[in-house]
Amino acid sequence: MSVQRVEALWKDRAACKGPQARVFFPPSHLERKDEREGRETRAKDICAACAVRGACLDYALQIREPHGIWGGLNELERKSLIAQRAGVGAV
Repeated sequence: MSVQRVEALWKDRAACKGPQARVFFPPSHLERKDEREGRETRAKDICAACAVRGACLDYALQIREPHGIWGGLNELERKSLIAQRAGVGAV
């Protein structure tokens, strides 16, 4: 099944759909550490209650998404998970 098809199966059911989607990605301006942490916490709280969180994370891992919160994990957490699954130390 193509990546686009897999994405279509879960994306419409995602809890992040709508105006709150902006908390899942950094703003265009420089973000302070406390602002980033707060934004990521809000995004992860939305993910925690999402029925398609697993599919979202699988998608982000499959396409090696380099930005944002996907499936409840930020960029560094996804890189670490990929490395762990590959049997390599955290990156």
